[in-house]
Amino acid sequence: MTAHTLHPIGRVESTLTDLADAPRQPDEGAPDAWLVLDERYAPALDGLTPGTDVLLLTWLDRADRDTLTVHPRGDLTRPRTGVFATRSPDRPNPIGLHTVHITAITGTRVHVNGLETLDGTPILDIKPLLTPER
Repeated sequence: MTAHTLHPIGRVESTLTDLADAPRQPDEGAPDAWLVLDERYAPALDGLTPGTDVLLLTWLDRADRDTLTVHPRGDLTRPRTGVFATRSPDRPNPIGLHTVHITAITGTRVHVNGLETLDGTPILDIKPLLTPER
């Protein structure tokens, strides 16, 4: 297969630093966080405003890329399931997909609600959620 190279556009700045303490989903106590983008991507933020919901793609850099099956949600009473049927961060290409709400934008720093990723997680892309207006 052909290899592809991804280049992070920034990183997450969060109070979450330990994988064991990170919530599995945003509604399980995920804190607000900052998306800190490289200055060269400042023009790409044009058109995003506080109040916008976006899809955030991250590279879960501390994930295990060799994992192919897991007990869903880490519950050992549940049968092993292929990672493609779960939201496990451990997977061949650990791309995180997060729906977040923008609350503020300051330069190339974007403040969002409820992001369950660890401090320093690389950001791959930001895409607006499609609505009837978009």
